[in-house]
Amino acid sequence: MIDAAMIWNEPNNKSHWDPEIDPDWSRFAEMAILAADAIADANPNLTKVLGGIAPIDPAFIQRMKDFGVLDHVDAVAVHGFPLDWNLWQIHEWPQKLAEIRAVTNLPLWVSEVGISTFGAEEVQVWGLNRTAELLRGRADRIQWYSLFDLPSSWEATTRHREAEGSSYYRHFYMGLLREDGTPKPALEHFARLTPEFGIVQWFHYEDHRLYDAVKWMKRLGVTHVRTGLSWADSFRPNALDWFDRQMEALADFSVTATFCFTPEHRGFNQHHTSAPLVPDEFASFCASMIRRYAPADASLLSAAE
Repeated sequence: MIDAAMIWNEPNNKSHWDPEIDPDWSRFAEMAILAADAIADANPNLTKVLGGIAPIDPAFIQRMKDFGVLDHVDAVAVHGFPLDWNLWQIHEWPQKLAEIRAVTNLPLWVSEVGISTFGAEEVQVWGLNRTAELLRGRADRIQWYSLFDLPSSWEATTRHREAEGSSYYRHFYMGLLREDGTPKPALEHFARLTPEFGIVQWFHYEDHRLYDAVKWMKRLGVTHVRTGLSWADSFRPNALDWFDRQMEALADFSVTATFCFTPEHRGFNQHHTSAPLVPDEFASFCASMIRRYAPADASLLSAAE
């Protein structure tokens, strides 16, 4: 069941939040506060997490603190991919976490970390093991991205797509399982890190991989999962049926539900990265999902058990 609600994904990354519409992130801050309060009203027992930031930028966390956002959430989060996209080396992980801890005392999650097999599958094995050495005992929650490779026929959620060169194609090789469902060498190493390490797996609308993912995660000993409930997808036909199936399939896990993606017709621009025209609408979506999938009385019952 849902035990944490994450407010947006990578809000300081232009692939997920448009800085031309909101150059100082004041619109984002307003939306995040409204969403956090709506989630708390729906279920005060859930952990509210500020969307994981990428790049890891203490100045952004300080800005959110200055706007008052950190007074409304229970944890902050970072994303790091030093062997694929970041401009720092993997051994700098402790320093990067320390930079965030210097500006907030809130619990700090690494809500996405991963290594692609774009160059070689052996790189992922080494990177996973080195990541574990560097993050265990330093982050309050660690979530590995991801279980599956992205199907080659799909598009990665990034602003510039093929113009990014090899950086774009690395998105398709982040899984512990290949596109055809066969295991990569890092899979058995990951199994040694659970349940401390969780999995991040984004499920697209009507994703055919959902039930296979559940089987694999149980086999690997995964207990906590991060996924998304897309505000934009909520306007698709039969969206609630899909959300219901997704949440039912993940019922045996502790789920971090990430709320994000602006519907094209509800943003200043017709793009999922746009700030919403009416931020209360995003907050209402978050609250409705919590009431449907993590009502307060259910979480109280779970805690009592």
